[in-house]
Amino acid sequence: MASPTEIRKGRVIVYQGAPHLVMEMLHRTQGRQAGFVQTTLRSLQSGSTTTTKFRSTDNVEFMHTSTQKLEYSYKDPDGHHFMDLETYEDSILSDNMIGDDECFLVEGNTYDILLVDDDPVRLELPASVEAKVVEAPDALRGDTAGNVLKPVTITSGITIQVPLFIKKDDTIKISTTDRSYLGRV
Repeated sequence: MASPTEIRKGRVIVYQGAPHLVMEMLHRTQGRQAGFVQTTLRSLQSGSTTTTKFRSTDNVEFMHTSTQKLEYSYKDPDGHHFMDLETYEDSILSDNMIGDDECFLVEGNTYDILLVDDDPVRLELPASVEAKVVEAPDALRGDTAGNVLKPVTITSGITIQVPLFIKKDDTIKISTTDRSYLGRV
């Protein structure tokens, strides 16, 4: 057992008998009272989020975690398939483990997968991904005044606002935090 002051963002703890990922952590003290750690936890089983306070006298159990680079292969009714490039083993992450991050999955790209006790539990996206433009309207004459953007569709099906010079079959870099255009590759 460990002290709540050792809780850090990205670690996995046992809370109410289930593994929870620490999304946010803030250490607080109030006047003469004992300090506490306020956390936002996401259940790795159900995906629900909880805000919890741990007093400095509480004990916390950390789970053994590791990160592995796996290549995204494909999606089928079982889930999203990722392959280990060294052993060629197939790991499957369900739709609720991937969530809204599915739009950033590109076949052939490698991603970090969080493993808890050697079981894959969460996809960790990079800061940006590269994707191919599959649909882009032509720029209209006279649309050059100022910083004008147009909507394009990438291989995963989401729409991104990009500058007018981007055309179909271009490869662009997209931020995974706010889905914004970062540049052409």
